Amino acid sequence: MGWTVSWACLNRRLERLQTRVVERLVSARRTMLSGASHELRSPLARIRMAVELLPSEERPELQTQIAQDITELDESIGEILLARRLDTLDNIGHPQEVDLLALLAEEAARTQAGVGGVSVCIRGDPHMLRRLMHNLLENAQRYAAGSPDEATGAAFNKGALLRVADRGPGIPEQQRERIFEPFYRLPGMRESEDGGVGRGLALLRQIARRHGGEVRCVPREGGGTCFEVALVTG
Repeated sequence: MGWTVSWACLNRRLERLQTRVVERLVSARRTMLSGASHELRSPLARIRMAVELLPSEERPELQTQIAQDITELDESIGEILLARRLDTLDNIGHPQEVDLLALLAEEAARTQAGVGGVSVCIRGDPHMLRRLMHNLLENAQRYAAGSPDEATGAAFNKGALLRVADRGPGIPEQQRERIFEPFYRLPGMRESEDGGVGRGLALLRQIARRHGGEVRCVPREGGGTCFEVALVTG
């Protein structure tokens, strides 16, 4: 009997130790990723400056491609740093009143998406909410290029609902949750084809949840994809 108690106690200690080790490894990974992202900012800025100083008549197409790659890398670093910040936040500091439809219209102007709905305000972080809408619209433009995008805002009981719909190829049902995983790509999709790094939708979900909401991907009637983001107004 004594041996049984001892082994049970040892097993519990091993489980607690395993949990602490995993937590520390995850924390160390996040810290390393955040630190590396910060360190990349300085050389990236120097490369950008060097490209801008090159004579424009020498390989202009190459300079354009390099400038585009730098912009994408800079945006990716920004998303990693924001995701790290969201991981460590208990709540949103200094929330402000944000008109979601107005913010959506501003971001939609970049992608020429149609905007409709009613004006609804929530208290939140305007920079994070702008990033949420930016990622929604950029995702629709990237995967449904050439098809019209529609963005709408609506109010419901104690909340707001944002919808961004496209007429792209759609997303298979078994992939609709996986696309919110960091760095996940749809089967057969290469980096060169989508121009992203697979963090946009994961970050979008993080921001929605920090505002007491959620995001889901559903099929659009008549073909295409629709992303719905529910946010609380309190």
